[in-house]
Amino acid sequence: MPNLSYSEQTERSIHIKLMHMQKELPLFCKDFFRGIEPQTQPRTRLAYAYDLSVFFDFLINSNPLYKDRRPSDFKLEDIENVTTADIEEYLEYLKYRPDEDREVINKESGLKRKLSSLKSFYNYLFRTERIKTNPAALVKLPKIHDKDIIRLEYNEVAELLDEVDSGECLTERQKLYHKRTRVRDAAILTLLLGTGMRVSECVGINIKDIDFENTAVRIHRKGGKEAVVYFGDEVLDALYAYREERRHIIAESGHEEAFFLSLQNKRMSVRSIENMVKKYASVVTPLKHITPHKLRSTYGTHLYQETGDIYLVADVLGHSDVNTTKKHYAAMKEERLRKARSAVKLRNA
Repeated sequence: MPNLSYSEQTERSIHIKLMHMQKELPLFCKDFFRGIEPQTQPRTRLAYAYDLSVFFDFLINSNPLYKDRRPSDFKLEDIENVTTADIEEYLEYLKYRPDEDREVINKESGLKRKLSSLKSFYNYLFRTERIKTNPAALVKLPKIHDKDIIRLEYNEVAELLDEVDSGECLTERQKLYHKRTRVRDAAILTLLLGTGMRVSECVGINIKDIDFENTAVRIHRKGGKEAVVYFGDEVLDALYAYREERRHIIAESGHEEAFFLSLQNKRMSVRSIENMVKKYASVVTPLKHITPHKLRSTYGTHLYQETGDIYLVADVLGHSDVNTTKKHYAAMKEERLRKARSAVKLRNA
């Protein structure tokens, strides 16, 4: 197998998973995935495959007509016989359902995504004249209620980084690991907080991607696009410290190029960084559920507070549509406007 980059390996893994999932689905689903390939990313198609498998499982378990079938047994006539009421019942089913040894709960965003997947599937079959009716088109998407953005305040950022340095509030067991990972953990958290990059972009960084002289790092955005992100002195110092440590680590075969390594000397995973952030954040801000994405929101918030430039924030965060950025930071714009009411004095006191 040729020497693939981390992003290429990830895409290959997703492609293999999608191929396996398609074997469990009806044959006409392959046409659907082939038809949407030019407009979608591999990870999106994999999510669609999972959502469709859940839909077919629902039909098998809830409709006596399909009892004892497998998803691969379904024909186009079966899809055409599904009614709007069936799909509405499917949404109810999704809210709370058992899945092997666990319980799956879908809230507004999860319901919307799964219904969007089903709508795309039916739209394709209807548009290509495989079916004559489109019951999914009559079902409205769930309304998503806006939620406050959870972010860290400036003092909380300082407290979080202090905890990474000291490990003072960790359990005795965690402190044993902290002695071995402190420098690495500080570099990762400082990088996330100082650039707003996604955790998937962070784990994909190779040694050669970091330009210490020009304080920049090359990352792979969603969709495989490359971008260069610049960082400040605090991030530089933290990366320098870890680089010295990294030079003395012999990575496992296949992980030699990775910058951030686990204790097993392999490239760190997204899950391991998520767990690491949770470990430190839970002792600093126990009332806030802090994830790597919340660190990204924290950076975006602080950058907008300092610059007031929503287009700069969108560009740095890698948003393809500035409206996505506006949606997330609109409340902050209102806050800035309110401050303007007392910024200008009409008479000297």
